[in-house]
Amino acid sequence: MADLSLPPDSFFLGFDSSTQSLKATVLDSDLNIIKTELVHFDSDLPHYKTKDGVHRDTTVNGRIVSPTLMWVEALDLILQKLSSDSNFDFGKVIAVSGSGQQHGSVYWSKGSSEVLRSLDSKRSFKEQLENVFSVKESPIWMDSSTTMQCKEIENAVGGAMELSQITGSRAYERFTGPQIRKIFMTQGDTYKSTERISLVSSFMASLLIGDYASIDETDAAGMNLMDVKKRCWSKAALEATATGLEEKLGKLAPAYATAGSISQYFVERFGFAKNCVVVQWSGDNPNSLAGLTLSTPGDLAISLGTSDTVFGISKEHQPSLEGHVFPNPVDPDSYMVMLVYKNASLTREEIRDRCAEGSWDVFNKYLQQTQPLNNGKLGFYYTENEILPPLPVGSHRYILENFSGKSLDGVKEREVDEFDPPTEVRALIEGQFLSKRAHTERFGMPSPPIRIIATGGASANENILSLISAIFGCDVYTVQRPDSASLGAALRAAHGWLCNKKGTFVPISNLYEGKLEKTSLNCKLKVKAGDANVASTYGLLMTKMMEIENKLVEKLGHF
Repeated sequence: MADLSLPPDSFFLGFDSSTQSLKATVLDSDLNIIKTELVHFDSDLPHYKTKDGVHRDTTVNGRIVSPTLMWVEALDLILQKLSSDSNFDFGKVIAVSGSGQQHGSVYWSKGSSEVLRSLDSKRSFKEQLENVFSVKESPIWMDSSTTMQCKEIENAVGGAMELSQITGSRAYERFTGPQIRKIFMTQGDTYKSTERISLVSSFMASLLIGDYASIDETDAAGMNLMDVKKRCWSKAALEATATGLEEKLGKLAPAYATAGSISQYFVERFGFAKNCVVVQWSGDNPNSLAGLTLSTPGDLAISLGTSDTVFGISKEHQPSLEGHVFPNPVDPDSYMVMLVYKNASLTREEIRDRCAEGSWDVFNKYLQQTQPLNNGKLGFYYTENEILPPLPVGSHRYILENFSGKSLDGVKEREVDEFDPPTEVRALIEGQFLSKRAHTERFGMPSPPIRIIATGGASANENILSLISAIFGCDVYTVQRPDSASLGAALRAAHGWLCNKKGTFVPISNLYEGKLEKTSLNCKLKVKAGDANVASTYGLLMTKMMEIENKLVEKLGHF
Protein backbone atom coordinates (compact mmCIF):
# COMPACT_ATOMS: atom_id res chain seq x y z
CA MET A 1 0.00 0.00 0.00
CA ALA A 2 3.00 2.32 0.38
CA ASP A 3 2.93 3.31 -3.28
CA LEU A 4 -0.78 4.23 -2.94
CA SER A 5 -0.16 6.80 -0.23
CA LEU A 6 -0.22 10.55 -0.78
CA PRO A 7 3.00 12.55 -0.44
CA PRO A 8 3.33 13.99 3.09
CA ASP A 9 3.07 17.76 3.38
CA SER A 10 1.09 17.98 0.12
CA PHE A 11 -2.23 19.78 -0.43
CA PHE A 12 -5.27 19.00 -2.61
CA LEU A 13 -7.46 21.92 -3.66
CA GLY A 14 -11.14 21.45 -4.50
CA PHE A 15 -13.56 24.09 -5.81
CA ASP A 16 -17.33 24.17 -6.07
CA SER A 17 -18.70 26.63 -8.62
CA SER A 18 -22.34 26.58 -7.55
CA THR A 19 -25.36 28.73 -8.34
CA GLN A 20 -24.76 31.32 -5.62
CA SER A 21 -21.06 31.08 -4.81
CA LEU A 22 -17.60 29.69 -5.49
CA LYS A 23 -16.19 27.66 -2.59
CA ALA A 24 -12.72 26.25 -2.02
CA THR A 25 -11.67 23.41 0.29
CA VAL A 26 -8.07 22.32 0.86
CA LEU A 27 -7.22 18.82 2.14
CA ASP A 28 -3.84 17.74 3.46
CA SER A 29 -2.29 14.34 2.73
CA ASP A 30 -4.21 12.87 5.71
CA LEU A 31 -7.48 14.03 4.06
CA ASN A 32 -8.22 16.61 6.73
CA ILE A 33 -9.52 20.07 5.88
CA ILE A 34 -6.88 22.72 6.52
CA LYS A 35 -8.41 25.68 4.72
CA THR A 36 -11.71 26.85 3.23
CA GLU A 37 -12.68 30.01 1.38
CA LEU A 38 -15.82 31.46 -0.22
CA VAL A 39 -16.83 34.04 -2.81
CA HIS A 40 -20.53 34.89 -2.65
CA PHE A 41 -21.62 36.22 -6.03
CA ASP A 42 -24.33 38.66 -4.90
CA SER A 43 -22.30 40.30 -2.12
CA ASP A 44 -18.68 39.89 -3.27
CA LEU A 45 -19.34 40.71 -6.94
CA PRO A 46 -22.32 43.10 -6.71
CA HIS A 47 -21.55 44.82 -10.03
CA TYR A 48 -23.06 41.83 -11.87
CA LYS A 49 -26.39 42.63 -10.19
CA THR A 50 -27.40 39.01 -9.64
CA LYS A 51 -29.99 37.81 -7.15
CA ASP A 52 -29.16 34.39 -5.77
CA GLY A 53 -26.38 34.26 -8.35
CA VAL A 54 -28.67 34.54 -11.38
CA HIS A 55 -30.54 36.88 -13.69
CA ARG A 56 -34.23 36.08 -14.23
CA ASP A 57 -35.34 37.31 -17.65
CA THR A 58 -38.78 38.87 -17.22
CA THR A 59 -39.22 39.10 -21.01
CA VAL A 60 -38.83 35.37 -21.71
CA ASN A 61 -40.84 32.90 -19.62
CA GLY A 62 -38.55 30.55 -17.70
CA ARG A 63 -35.24 32.03 -18.92
CA ILE A 64 -32.68 32.08 -16.09
CA VAL A 65 -28.99 32.78 -16.74
CA SER A 66 -25.75 33.79 -15.01
CA PRO A 67 -23.06 36.19 -16.31
CA THR A 68 -20.22 33.99 -17.57
CA LEU A 69 -17.59 36.61 -16.75
CA MET A 70 -18.74 36.57 -13.10
CA TRP A 71 -17.44 33.01 -12.75
CA VAL A 72 -14.10 34.10 -14.24
CA GLU A 73 -13.73 36.97 -11.80
CA ALA A 74 -14.81 34.75 -8.89
CA LEU A 75 -11.93 32.33 -9.56
CA ASP A 76 -9.41 35.17 -9.54
CA LEU A 77 -10.94 36.58 -6.34
CA ILE A 78 -11.03 33.30 -4.39
CA LEU A 79 -7.38 32.62 -5.24
CA GLN A 80 -6.52 36.13 -4.01
CA LYS A 81 -8.38 35.38 -0.77
CA LEU A 82 -6.43 32.13 -0.33
CA SER A 83 -3.12 33.87 -1.07
CA SER A 84 -3.82 36.54 1.57
CA ASP A 85 -3.17 33.86 4.21
CA SER A 86 0.60 33.94 4.73
CA ASN A 87 0.47 30.41 6.16
CA PHE A 88 -1.00 28.95 2.97
CA ASP A 89 1.55 27.87 0.35
CA PHE A 90 0.20 27.29 -3.17
CA GLY A 91 3.47 25.53 -3.94
CA LYS A 92 2.35 22.58 -1.81
CA VAL A 93 -0.81 22.04 -3.89
CA ILE A 94 -0.03 19.06 -6.11
CA ALA A 95 -3.53 18.56 -7.56
CA VAL A 96 -6.64 20.67 -8.17
CA SER A 97 -10.14 19.59 -9.16
CA GLY A 98 -13.59 21.02 -8.96
CA SER A 99 -17.33 20.81 -9.02
CA GLY A 100 -19.63 22.82 -11.26
CA GLN A 101 -23.38 23.35 -11.12
CA GLN A 102 -24.71 20.76 -13.55
CA HIS A 103 -26.14 21.48 -17.01
CA GLY A 104 -24.98 25.13 -17.24
CA SER A 105 -23.17 25.91 -20.50
CA VAL A 106 -20.47 28.31 -21.72
CA TYR A 107 -19.99 29.37 -25.35
CA TRP A 108 -16.45 30.29 -26.46
CA SER A 109 -16.10 32.44 -29.58
CA LYS A 110 -13.60 31.61 -32.32
CA GLY A 111 -10.01 32.32 -31.29
CA SER A 112 -10.66 31.91 -27.56
CA SER A 113 -8.22 29.02 -27.20
CA GLU A 114 -5.39 31.30 -28.32
CA VAL A 115 -6.36 33.83 -25.66
CA LEU A 116 -6.39 31.09 -23.00
CA ARG A 117 -2.91 29.90 -24.02
CA SER A 118 -1.35 33.38 -23.88
CA LEU A 119 -2.66 34.87 -20.63
CA ASP A 120 -0.50 37.56 -19.03
CA SER A 121 -0.04 36.90 -15.29
CA LYS A 122 0.37 40.63 -14.61
CA ARG A 123 -3.19 41.29 -15.78
CA SER A 124 -6.47 40.08 -14.28
CA PHE A 125 -8.47 37.21 -15.70
CA LYS A 126 -11.47 39.43 -16.23
CA GLU A 127 -9.84 42.02 -18.48
CA GLN A 128 -8.25 39.34 -20.68
CA LEU A 129 -11.34 37.16 -21.09
CA GLU A 130 -14.21 39.64 -21.24
CA ASN A 131 -14.50 39.38 -25.04
CA VAL A 132 -14.07 35.63 -25.58
CA PHE A 133 -17.68 34.48 -25.10
CA SER A 134 -20.15 34.31 -27.99
CA VAL A 135 -22.98 34.11 -25.42
CA LYS A 136 -22.40 36.52 -22.53
CA GLU A 137 -24.94 35.00 -20.13
CA SER A 138 -24.82 31.26 -19.55
CA PRO A 139 -28.07 29.27 -19.40
CA ILE A 140 -28.12 27.40 -16.08
CA TRP A 141 -29.98 24.53 -14.43
CA MET A 142 -32.85 26.74 -13.25
CA ASP A 143 -33.82 27.66 -16.83
CA SER A 144 -37.11 26.19 -18.09
CA SER A 145 -37.48 28.01 -21.42
CA THR A 146 -36.75 25.05 -23.74
CA THR A 147 -39.95 22.97 -23.61
CA MET A 148 -40.27 23.06 -27.40
CA GLN A 149 -36.68 21.92 -27.92
CA CYS A 150 -37.16 19.03 -25.46
CA LYS A 151 -40.12 17.74 -27.44
CA GLU A 152 -38.25 18.12 -30.74
CA ILE A 153 -35.24 16.14 -29.46
CA GLU A 154 -37.40 13.37 -27.98
CA ASN A 155 -39.43 13.05 -31.17
CA ALA A 156 -36.29 12.94 -33.32
CA VAL A 157 -34.77 9.97 -31.44
CA GLY A 158 -37.99 7.96 -31.12
CA GLY A 159 -39.57 9.21 -27.92
CA ALA A 160 -38.82 10.11 -24.30
CA MET A 161 -38.09 6.55 -23.16
CA GLU A 162 -35.70 5.96 -26.07
CA LEU A 163 -33.79 9.13 -25.15
CA SER A 164 -33.66 7.95 -21.53
CA GLN A 165 -32.38 4.56 -22.75
CA ILE A 166 -29.59 6.25 -24.71
CA THR A 167 -28.59 9.17 -22.49
CA GLY A 168 -29.81 8.23 -18.99
CA SER A 169 -32.61 10.83 -18.91
CA ARG A 170 -35.57 11.94 -20.97
CA ALA A 171 -35.25 15.51 -22.29
CA TYR A 172 -35.28 18.11 -19.52
CA GLU A 173 -35.50 21.84 -20.09
CA ARG A 174 -32.43 22.57 -17.97
CA PHE A 175 -30.27 19.96 -19.75
CA THR A 176 -27.54 21.30 -22.00
CA GLY A 177 -28.71 19.66 -25.24
CA PRO A 178 -32.07 21.47 -25.33
CA GLN A 179 -30.30 24.71 -24.35
CA ILE A 180 -27.84 24.31 -27.24
CA ARG A 181 -30.68 23.53 -29.63
CA LYS A 182 -32.48 26.72 -28.60
CA ILE A 183 -29.39 28.79 -29.46
CA PHE A 184 -28.91 26.83 -32.71
CA MET A 185 -32.53 27.47 -33.75
CA THR A 186 -32.96 31.08 -32.58
CA GLN A 187 -29.41 32.52 -32.80
CA GLY A 188 -27.90 30.79 -35.80
CA ASP A 189 -25.06 33.26 -36.30
CA THR A 190 -24.09 33.03 -32.62
CA TYR A 191 -23.98 29.24 -32.86
CA LYS A 192 -21.79 29.41 -36.00
CA SER A 193 -19.37 31.81 -34.30
CA THR A 194 -18.99 29.46 -31.30
CA GLU A 195 -15.72 27.51 -31.36
CA ARG A 196 -16.27 25.39 -28.24
CA ILE A 197 -19.15 24.66 -25.86
CA SER A 198 -18.20 23.83 -22.28
CA LEU A 199 -20.15 22.82 -19.21
CA VAL A 200 -19.54 24.94 -16.10
CA SER A 201 -17.25 22.16 -14.86
CA SER A 202 -15.10 21.88 -18.00
CA PHE A 203 -15.15 25.68 -18.37
CA MET A 204 -13.55 26.19 -14.97
CA ALA A 205 -11.03 23.43 -15.69
CA SER A 206 -10.22 25.20 -18.98
CA LEU A 207 -9.38 28.39 -17.07
CA LEU A 208 -6.97 26.44 -14.86
CA ILE A 209 -5.08 24.62 -17.64
CA GLY A 210 -5.07 27.53 -20.10
CA ASP A 211 -6.69 25.49 -22.88
CA TYR A 212 -9.99 23.78 -23.61
CA ALA A 213 -10.57 20.98 -21.09
CA SER A 214 -12.61 17.91 -21.99
CA ILE A 215 -16.10 17.42 -20.62
CA ASP A 216 -16.01 14.50 -18.19
CA GLU A 217 -18.20 11.45 -18.79
CA THR A 218 -20.23 11.90 -15.59
CA ASP A 219 -21.24 15.53 -16.09
CA ALA A 220 -21.81 14.85 -19.80
CA ALA A 221 -24.70 12.58 -18.79
CA GLY A 222 -26.58 15.75 -17.79
CA MET A 223 -26.70 17.00 -21.39
CA ASN A 224 -29.06 14.56 -23.20
CA LEU A 225 -26.16 14.06 -25.64
CA MET A 226 -24.00 11.16 -24.39
CA ASP A 227 -24.58 7.43 -24.74
CA VAL A 228 -24.51 6.60 -21.02
CA LYS A 229 -23.55 2.94 -21.52
CA LYS A 230 -20.86 3.43 -24.18
CA ARG A 231 -19.67 6.75 -22.64
CA CYS A 232 -19.32 8.45 -26.00
CA TRP A 233 -21.35 11.11 -27.79
CA SER A 234 -24.58 9.67 -29.20
CA LYS A 235 -24.85 10.30 -32.95
CA ALA A 236 -28.67 10.22 -32.77
CA ALA A 237 -28.80 12.74 -29.91
CA LEU A 238 -26.25 15.04 -31.55
CA GLU A 239 -28.14 15.05 -34.87
CA ALA A 240 -31.41 15.75 -33.05
CA THR A 241 -29.86 18.78 -31.34
CA ALA A 242 -27.72 20.79 -33.80
CA THR A 243 -25.48 20.42 -36.83
CA GLY A 244 -21.70 20.32 -36.38
CA LEU A 245 -22.09 19.84 -32.64
CA GLU A 246 -19.55 17.10 -31.90
CA GLU A 247 -16.66 19.31 -33.06
CA LYS A 248 -17.81 22.08 -30.73
CA LEU A 249 -18.05 19.72 -27.75
CA GLY A 250 -14.63 18.09 -28.09
CA LYS A 251 -13.64 14.73 -26.66
CA LEU A 252 -14.93 13.14 -23.46
CA ALA A 253 -12.72 12.04 -20.55
CA PRO A 254 -13.22 9.88 -17.43
CA ALA A 255 -13.86 11.93 -14.29
CA TYR A 256 -10.68 10.59 -12.65
CA ALA A 257 -8.43 11.57 -15.58
CA THR A 258 -6.00 14.47 -15.61
CA ALA A 259 -7.10 17.47 -17.70
CA GLY A 260 -3.56 18.90 -17.84
CA SER A 261 -0.99 20.74 -15.79
CA ILE A 262 -1.80 24.05 -14.13
CA SER A 263 -1.40 27.01 -16.48
CA GLN A 264 1.74 29.11 -16.31
CA TYR A 265 -0.57 32.03 -15.49
CA PHE A 266 -1.27 30.54 -12.03
CA VAL A 267 2.34 29.51 -11.50
CA GLU A 268 3.47 33.11 -11.97
CA ARG A 269 0.48 34.89 -10.41
CA PHE A 270 -0.11 32.74 -7.31
CA GLY A 271 2.93 30.50 -6.91
CA PHE A 272 1.53 27.11 -7.89
CA ALA A 273 4.16 24.46 -8.64
CA LYS A 274 4.66 23.77 -12.36
CA ASN A 275 3.94 20.07 -11.87
CA CYS A 276 0.56 20.66 -10.15
CA VAL A 277 -2.04 18.68 -12.08
CA VAL A 278 -5.63 19.66 -12.79
CA VAL A 279 -7.94 16.65 -12.49
CA GLN A 280 -11.12 16.69 -14.58
CA TRP A 281 -13.84 18.76 -12.97
CA SER A 282 -17.31 17.19 -12.75
CA GLY A 283 -20.82 18.16 -11.66
CA ASP A 284 -21.74 19.24 -8.15
CA ASN A 285 -23.87 16.22 -7.33
CA PRO A 286 -21.26 13.69 -8.53
CA ASN A 287 -18.67 15.51 -6.43
CA SER A 288 -20.98 15.33 -3.42
CA LEU A 289 -21.26 11.58 -3.98
CA ALA A 290 -17.45 11.40 -3.77
CA GLY A 291 -17.26 13.70 -0.74
CA LEU A 292 -19.86 11.62 1.13
CA THR A 293 -17.90 8.42 0.31
CA LEU A 294 -21.20 6.98 -0.93
CA SER A 295 -20.42 3.47 -2.17
CA THR A 296 -23.11 1.09 -0.85
CA PRO A 297 -26.20 0.54 -3.07
CA GLY A 298 -28.50 0.60 0.01
CA ASP A 299 -27.39 4.09 1.09
CA LEU A 300 -29.03 7.33 -0.07
CA ALA A 301 -27.71 10.87 0.02
CA ILE A 302 -29.91 13.95 0.19
CA SER A 303 -28.31 17.27 -0.73
CA LEU A 304 -30.26 20.29 0.54
CA GLY A 305 -29.27 23.44 -1.29
CA THR A 306 -30.46 25.82 -4.00
CA SER A 307 -31.73 22.61 -5.53
CA ASP A 308 -32.52 19.49 -3.52
CA THR A 309 -31.20 16.20 -4.86
CA VAL A 310 -31.57 12.57 -3.81
CA PHE A 311 -28.92 10.20 -5.14
CA GLY A 312 -27.54 6.73 -4.71
CA ILE A 313 -25.53 3.96 -6.39
CA SER A 314 -26.75 1.34 -8.86
CA LYS A 315 -25.01 -1.44 -10.75
CA GLU A 316 -27.45 -1.18 -13.66
CA HIS A 317 -28.90 1.46 -15.97
CA GLN A 318 -32.71 1.23 -15.80
CA PRO A 319 -34.27 3.85 -18.12
CA SER A 320 -37.11 5.87 -16.63
CA LEU A 321 -39.27 8.88 -17.49
CA GLU A 322 -38.23 10.58 -14.26
CA GLY A 323 -34.86 10.82 -12.58
CA HIS A 324 -31.39 10.54 -14.05
CA VAL A 325 -28.61 8.01 -14.52
CA PHE A 326 -24.95 9.10 -14.65
CA PRO A 327 -21.69 7.16 -14.74
CA ASN A 328 -20.31 7.00 -11.19
CA PRO A 329 -17.44 9.55 -11.10
CA VAL A 330 -15.26 7.39 -8.83
CA ASP A 331 -16.20 3.86 -9.97
CA PRO A 332 -16.24 3.00 -13.70
CA ASP A 333 -18.32 -0.15 -13.04
CA SER A 334 -21.40 1.47 -11.49
CA TYR A 335 -23.89 4.28 -12.00
CA MET A 336 -25.09 7.22 -9.95
CA VAL A 337 -28.90 7.56 -9.91
CA MET A 338 -30.46 10.90 -9.01
CA LEU A 339 -33.67 12.86 -8.57
CA VAL A 340 -33.64 16.68 -8.67
CA TYR A 341 -36.04 19.24 -7.18
CA LYS A 342 -35.85 22.89 -8.16
CA ASN A 343 -37.96 24.19 -5.23
CA ALA A 344 -35.55 23.78 -2.36
CA SER A 345 -33.73 26.24 -0.09
CA LEU A 346 -35.14 29.35 -1.77
CA THR A 347 -38.68 28.03 -1.31
CA ARG A 348 -37.95 27.17 2.34
CA GLU A 349 -36.57 30.69 2.81
CA GLU A 350 -39.64 32.25 1.16
CA ILE A 351 -41.99 30.51 3.61
CA ARG A 352 -39.66 31.29 6.52
CA ASP A 353 -39.85 34.98 5.58
CA ARG A 354 -43.61 34.93 5.03
CA CYS A 355 -44.73 32.74 7.94
CA ALA A 356 -41.92 32.67 10.51
CA GLU A 357 -40.88 36.34 10.83
CA GLY A 358 -37.79 35.68 8.68
CA SER A 359 -36.35 33.60 11.53
CA TRP A 360 -35.13 30.00 11.44
CA ASP A 361 -35.66 29.90 15.20
CA VAL A 362 -39.36 30.64 14.73
CA PHE A 363 -39.51 28.23 11.78
CA ASN A 364 -38.03 25.46 13.92
CA LYS A 365 -40.35 26.28 16.83
CA TYR A 366 -43.32 25.78 14.49
CA LEU A 367 -41.93 22.39 13.40
CA GLN A 368 -41.56 21.37 17.06
CA GLN A 369 -45.03 22.47 18.16
CA THR A 370 -46.98 20.85 15.29
CA GLN A 371 -47.77 17.13 15.21
CA PRO A 372 -46.39 14.55 12.74
CA LEU A 373 -48.79 14.13 9.78
CA ASN A 374 -49.97 17.73 10.38
CA ASN A 375 -53.52 16.59 11.22
CA GLY A 376 -53.95 15.48 7.61
CA LYS A 377 -52.97 18.83 6.08
CA LEU A 378 -50.87 18.68 2.91
CA GLY A 379 -49.18 21.39 0.85
CA PHE A 380 -47.42 21.74 -2.52
CA TYR A 381 -45.24 24.86 -2.81
CA TYR A 382 -43.50 25.98 -6.01
CA THR A 383 -41.80 29.38 -6.23
CA GLU A 384 -40.12 28.21 -9.48
CA ASN A 385 -41.42 25.91 -12.22
CA GLU A 386 -40.74 22.49 -10.70
CA ILE A 387 -38.85 19.63 -12.36
CA LEU A 388 -40.28 16.77 -10.31
CA PRO A 389 -43.25 16.80 -10.53
CA PRO A 390 -43.45 19.01 -13.66
CA LEU A 391 -45.69 21.69 -12.15
CA PRO A 392 -45.71 25.47 -12.62
CA VAL A 393 -45.27 28.19 -10.01
CA GLY A 394 -48.08 28.09 -7.45
CA SER A 395 -49.23 26.77 -4.06
CA HIS A 396 -51.85 24.09 -3.39
CA ARG A 397 -53.17 23.24 0.10
CA TYR A 398 -55.43 20.37 1.09
CA ILE A 399 -57.14 19.06 4.20
CA LEU A 400 -57.69 15.31 4.26
CA GLU A 401 -61.12 14.61 5.73
CA ASN A 402 -61.59 11.37 7.70
CA PHE A 403 -57.84 10.70 7.79
CA SER A 404 -57.12 8.51 10.84
CA GLY A 405 -53.61 7.41 9.87
CA LYS A 406 -54.70 3.76 9.74
CA SER A 407 -56.13 3.51 6.23
CA LEU A 408 -57.24 5.68 3.30
CA ASP A 409 -60.77 4.28 3.26
CA GLY A 410 -63.22 7.15 3.05
CA VAL A 411 -60.48 9.79 2.97
CA LYS A 412 -61.25 12.75 0.72
CA GLU A 413 -59.17 15.86 0.06
CA ARG A 414 -60.58 19.38 0.25
CA GLU A 415 -58.58 22.26 -1.21
CA VAL A 416 -58.23 25.40 0.94
CA ASP A 417 -56.69 28.81 0.32
CA GLU A 418 -54.43 29.09 3.36
CA PHE A 419 -53.06 27.49 6.53
CA ASP A 420 -52.04 29.16 9.77
CA PRO A 421 -48.25 29.80 9.89
CA PRO A 422 -47.20 26.74 11.99
CA THR A 423 -49.29 24.41 9.79
CA GLU A 424 -47.84 26.03 6.64
CA VAL A 425 -44.27 25.44 7.81
CA ARG A 426 -44.89 21.76 8.58
CA ALA A 427 -46.88 21.28 5.37
CA LEU A 428 -43.91 22.61 3.38
CA ILE A 429 -41.28 20.35 4.98
CA GLU A 430 -43.47 17.23 5.15
CA GLY A 431 -44.61 17.81 1.56
CA GLN A 432 -41.08 18.22 0.24
CA PHE A 433 -39.79 15.02 1.83
CA LEU A 434 -42.90 12.91 1.26
CA SER A 435 -42.47 13.76 -2.43
CA LYS A 436 -38.81 12.73 -2.25
CA ARG A 437 -39.67 9.41 -0.63
CA ALA A 438 -42.44 8.71 -3.16
CA HIS A 439 -40.34 9.46 -6.23
CA THR A 440 -37.34 7.64 -4.76
CA GLU A 441 -39.45 4.48 -4.37
CA ARG A 442 -40.95 4.91 -7.84
CA PHE A 443 -37.47 5.24 -9.34
CA GLY A 444 -36.41 1.95 -7.75
CA MET A 445 -34.11 3.31 -5.05
CA PRO A 446 -34.00 1.36 -1.75
CA SER A 447 -36.95 1.76 0.62
CA PRO A 448 -36.33 2.15 3.41
CA PRO A 449 -32.66 3.00 2.81
CA ILE A 450 -29.96 1.49 5.03
CA ARG A 451 -29.17 5.08 5.97
CA ILE A 452 -29.40 8.61 4.58
CA ILE A 453 -26.39 10.93 4.46
CA ALA A 454 -27.56 14.55 4.45
CA THR A 455 -25.47 17.42 3.12
CA GLY A 456 -25.98 21.01 1.96
CA GLY A 457 -26.95 24.08 3.95
CA ALA A 458 -30.21 22.75 5.44
CA SER A 459 -28.45 19.62 6.74
CA ALA A 460 -27.40 21.76 9.70
CA ASN A 461 -31.08 21.99 10.75
CA GLU A 462 -31.77 19.10 13.15
CA ASN A 463 -35.54 19.65 13.03
CA ILE A 464 -35.52 19.04 9.28
CA LEU A 465 -33.23 16.01 9.72
CA SER A 466 -35.62 14.55 12.32
CA LEU A 467 -38.49 14.84 9.84
CA ILE A 468 -36.40 13.16 7.12
CA SER A 469 -35.66 10.28 9.50
CA ALA A 470 -39.34 9.90 10.45
CA ILE A 471 -40.59 10.02 6.84
CA PHE A 472 -37.99 7.64 5.38
CA GLY A 473 -37.78 5.41 8.47
CA CYS A 474 -33.99 5.24 8.74
CA ASP A 475 -30.92 6.71 10.45
CA VAL A 476 -29.68 10.07 9.17
CA TYR A 477 -25.98 10.91 9.08
CA THR A 478 -24.20 14.18 8.30
CA VAL A 479 -20.68 15.15 7.36
CA GLN A 480 -18.44 17.64 9.18
CA ARG A 481 -19.08 20.40 6.67
CA PRO A 482 -22.26 20.97 4.64
CA ASP A 483 -20.31 21.85 1.45
CA SER A 484 -19.67 18.25 0.39
CA ALA A 485 -19.21 19.23 -3.28
CA SER A 486 -15.97 21.18 -2.73
CA LEU A 487 -14.83 18.54 -0.23
CA GLY A 488 -15.55 15.86 -2.83
CA ALA A 489 -13.64 17.89 -5.42
CA ALA A 490 -10.58 18.04 -3.16
CA LEU A 491 -10.83 14.27 -2.57
CA ARG A 492 -11.18 13.71 -6.31
CA ALA A 493 -8.07 15.85 -6.84
CA ALA A 494 -6.17 13.40 -4.62
CA HIS A 495 -7.80 10.42 -6.37
CA GLY A 496 -6.97 11.76 -9.84
CA TRP A 497 -3.40 12.48 -8.75
CA LEU A 498 -3.07 8.87 -7.56
CA CYS A 499 -4.59 7.43 -10.75
CA ASN A 500 -2.22 9.62 -12.80
CA LYS A 501 0.76 8.42 -10.74
CA LYS A 502 -0.20 4.76 -11.22
CA GLY A 503 -1.12 5.22 -14.88
CA THR A 504 -4.45 3.45 -14.37
CA PHE A 505 -7.68 3.64 -12.38
CA VAL A 506 -7.28 3.03 -8.65
CA PRO A 507 -10.31 2.52 -6.35
CA ILE A 508 -10.89 5.76 -4.44
CA SER A 509 -11.36 3.79 -1.21
CA ASN A 510 -7.60 3.13 -1.24
CA LEU A 511 -7.19 6.73 -0.10
CA TYR A 512 -9.12 6.34 3.15
CA GLU A 513 -9.62 2.62 3.84
CA GLY A 514 -9.08 1.85 7.52
CA LYS A 515 -8.68 5.50 8.52
CA LEU A 516 -11.97 7.16 7.54
CA GLU A 517 -12.76 8.10 11.16
CA LYS A 518 -9.56 10.16 11.32
CA THR A 519 -10.38 12.23 8.23
CA SER A 520 -12.70 15.11 7.37
CA LEU A 521 -14.73 12.61 5.30
CA ASN A 522 -16.14 10.82 8.33
CA CYS A 523 -19.96 10.74 8.60
CA LYS A 524 -21.61 10.94 12.01
CA LEU A 525 -25.00 9.66 13.13
CA LYS A 526 -27.24 12.67 13.67
CA VAL A 527 -30.77 11.23 14.05
CA LYS A 528 -31.56 7.63 14.96
CA ALA A 529 -34.46 5.96 13.11
CA GLY A 530 -37.63 6.31 15.16
CA ASP A 531 -40.81 4.28 15.43
CA ALA A 532 -41.34 2.17 12.29
CA ASN A 533 -45.10 2.71 12.67
CA VAL A 534 -44.62 6.45 12.13
CA ALA A 535 -42.79 5.81 8.82
CA SER A 536 -45.57 3.40 7.84
CA THR A 537 -48.25 6.01 8.59
CA TYR A 538 -46.26 8.59 6.61
CA GLY A 539 -46.39 6.00 3.80
CA LEU A 540 -50.19 6.24 3.82
CA LEU A 541 -50.04 10.03 3.73
CA MET A 542 -47.51 9.77 0.89
CA THR A 543 -49.86 7.55 -1.13
CA LYS A 544 -52.65 10.12 -0.84
CA MET A 545 -50.27 12.95 -1.62
CA MET A 546 -49.18 11.22 -4.84
CA GLU A 547 -52.81 10.79 -5.87
CA ILE A 548 -53.29 14.54 -5.51
CA GLU A 549 -49.97 15.27 -7.22
CA ASN A 550 -50.94 13.13 -10.23
CA LYS A 551 -54.21 15.06 -10.55
CA LEU A 552 -52.29 18.36 -10.43
CA VAL A 553 -49.90 17.15 -13.14
CA GLU A 554 -52.82 16.08 -15.36
CA LYS A 555 -54.42 19.50 -14.91
CA LEU A 556 -51.39 21.84 -14.84
CA GLY A 557 -48.29 19.88 -15.90
CA HIS A 558 -45.93 22.01 -18.02
CA PHE A 559 -44.13 19.17 -19.80
